[in-house]
Amino acid sequence: MNTPTNLKYTKSDEYFDPAAGTVGISDYAQNQLSDIVFVELLVDEGEEVAVGKAIASVESVKASSEIYAPAAGKVSAVNKGLSDKPETLNSDPYGEGWMIKIEGGAAGDVMDAAAYETYCEGRSH
Repeated sequence: MNTPTNLKYTKSDEYFDPAAGTVGISDYAQNQLSDIVFVELLVDEGEEVAVGKAIASVESVKASSEIYAPAAGKVSAVNKGLSDKPETLNSDPYGEGWMIKIEGGAAGDVMDAAAYETYCEGRSH
């Protein structure tokens, strides 16, 4: 499991980069979902989001899942290319697979990488 230490994580498997404001799904989440075939981003640039607001819907060959904002703030960028290449979430969730960027983001209930890894390990038993 790839868990960059500079990111914060939620129990619903989103990540938040406090430095850049980037939001997406964790490597653990994309692995659990398997082959991602559809992504719909539910917010646009300029919108205000609250912690827990649905920001995207993701479908894979196994399941569909809502993606929630791990931080509150103004959406400063949306990765519109994900709709055309949803598989990017599987190959590069922390790079090209980012979903939105939030400026002025105040993180909600998030964990550091070590706590998130422990949390994920506890779920896989």
